[in-house]
Amino acid sequence: MSPYGPGTSAEAAGEFDQQVAELRARRSRNLAMGGPERVGKQHERGKLTARERVDLLFDPGTFVEFGLLAHQQSMRGNEVDPPEKTPADGVVTGHGTVDGRQVWVIAYDFTVMAGSMGAVGEAFKTTRVREMAMRYRKPIVWLLDSAGARIQEAAGSTFAGSGQLFYDQVQMSGVVPQVSAMLGPCAAGTAYIPGLSDFVPMVKGTSSMSLGGSRLVKAATGEDVTDHDMGGSQVHCYESGVGDNEVANDRECIEQVRRFLSYLPSSNLEPPPWVPSDDPADRTVEGLDKLVPANPRQAYDVRKVIQRIADRESWFEIKPTWAKNLVVGFGRMAGHSVGFVANQPMFKGGILDVDAADKAARFIRMCDAFNVPLVYLMDVPGFLVGSAVEKEGIIRHGAKMLYATSEATVPKITIVMRKAYGAGYFVMCGKGYNPDLIVAWPFAEISVMGPEGAVNIIFNKVVEAAENPDETRGQLVARIRETISPYVAAGWAMIDDVIDPADTRRVIVQGLEQARDKKVERPWRKHGNIPV
Repeated sequence: MSPYGPGTSAEAAGEFDQQVAELRARRSRNLAMGGPERVGKQHERGKLTARERVDLLFDPGTFVEFGLLAHQQSMRGNEVDPPEKTPADGVVTGHGTVDGRQVWVIAYDFTVMAGSMGAVGEAFKTTRVREMAMRYRKPIVWLLDSAGARIQEAAGSTFAGSGQLFYDQVQMSGVVPQVSAMLGPCAAGTAYIPGLSDFVPMVKGTSSMSLGGSRLVKAATGEDVTDHDMGGSQVHCYESGVGDNEVANDRECIEQVRRFLSYLPSSNLEPPPWVPSDDPADRTVEGLDKLVPANPRQAYDVRKVIQRIADRESWFEIKPTWAKNLVVGFGRMAGHSVGFVANQPMFKGGILDVDAADKAARFIRMCDAFNVPLVYLMDVPGFLVGSAVEKEGIIRHGAKMLYATSEATVPKITIVMRKAYGAGYFVMCGKGYNPDLIVAWPFAEISVMGPEGAVNIIFNKVVEAAENPDETRGQLVARIRETISPYVAAGWAMIDDVIDPADTRRVIVQGLEQARDKKVERPWRKHGNIPV
């Protein structure tokens, strides 16, 4: 009897074996990507291949690939390379699990036509992944290493049908987390993928992103510049703010992707994942009053405060090298994800400027979209003033942060550690912005401005007329400092309490638990008009 079943002839069995062998050969060929030579060149550049990156992203053995057998097709009757020249059409797509939760991936393969975006890869493979991510409400990760659009396929008026990728990203925004790991070049159309994503780590030295590659820029403007100089991590993680975290290599980049996802839910319909912690929720934090000097003019590193308050080893900073006068990032409190927004006196005295306001607004909105509570650590001298920042649009940019804090409906906890001056108090979630708990440390100062500035404005003539102006100014400063004490605000019940700094962790955990089932109802509207 034939091993393939009764009635199966040897000839049919042989044909079956041949077909299976052909299937295996096709799969093996496409799994080999651009072949040993191109894979070797990828490694010589210090980069991993798309498939090596996918293996690092997902829990071992969980990746399920879609579209492995895809390849370049003729869209307008033009000649195309044979299938073996464009395995998987230069993009690896599918899903797997990250810490046991499903995540979808689009990984551009630079060993195949420089990872360019082909018609099959974009119109069918990546579109299907986006559809699936939205259908199941699961995160999506782009592993970007692409020369951009495949010009030989995109040129012509059929370009009129393109662009759905970015429309889809906008629809996914605030619904599922979107991550763009910058692992190589990302020019032209692909550059908007990170521009619309929630987290954008960049590999130093090998990744770049720009709306026009170096050759296009040379042709269009005459400027002779490399892709790296125009859009490397030193540009986007330090100057433009488009990139988030600069990392050393592909492995570190993907580790950061996995860590970022660990703080967020799979979608906006879920709470963030809880992680068991052996760090006591009521742990006192001794020494904070020494770490943070009572003198409002002395600097300190607020990141050390966060690391002492949050669950041990849970602090994950976002955009650490851009707008360094404000610190944002994720941590955990009693195992629950929280987003920290903290003024940083180490840089510019912690004053808020255009970039700091943008950094805060973006982070606050992301936390609010994905149900991550916010903890504001306030030590703010206000907003930067002057003609230069007015020309930069400080009002418009500051209003973004004001808008984001006002709009956020997640639990909000405010700790006034030291300075709380002017509009800085507002945007850092002062009493008027519905914090679920607002408390101050004993040496905090809450006022429209610092005592020195108030004396200069209110008592300028008194000081000038005094026999000893310096002594008079000092006396007036001391008098005003008494009026801006946190005990005055507490006496009016304008803040909820004045606390020992050592109790900060316990108070935050209690406040978050108090607000765990928070519900906010607001008048229906299509959407607000954020001052972008």
